[in-house]
Amino acid sequence: MTPHPDDDALLVACLCAGWCTTCDAYRPVLAQVAAQHPDARFAWIDIEDDADALGDDALDIETFPTVMVLRAGRVLFHGTLLPHAGTLQRLLDSLRTGAATAAGSPVPPAMAAAVWRLGPQRPLSGA
Repeated sequence: MTPHPDDDALLVACLCAGWCTTCDAYRPVLAQVAAQHPDARFAWIDIEDDADALGDDALDIETFPTVMVLRAGRVLFHGTLLPHAGTLQRLLDSLRTGAATAAGSPVPPAMAAAVWRLGPQRPLSGA
């Protein structure tokens, strides 16, 4: 299922790698925050498993876990966050209320579109 481009729900995607122990530590934190935001979608995308779908730009991700937050296919945040629930919670609260504007490192449009498409296919689970 691909979200409609006008979908106003937040998509919070953790871009991770299977070998990354910090990513493993982030999964239960992400699940904790997801439980507090039932109106948002949370996704776990392994950049190596989904390399073909993400394209060559995924190879530029060097720091894990990288979090991408999108709304209506538009990147609101892209950057590395350590596994602290409070940090992610504050970020989402500020994005939701409009107190923060788009931040983080630039994202190539094709990669943002791929994450927007993949997110619903890679729901956060197994926390």
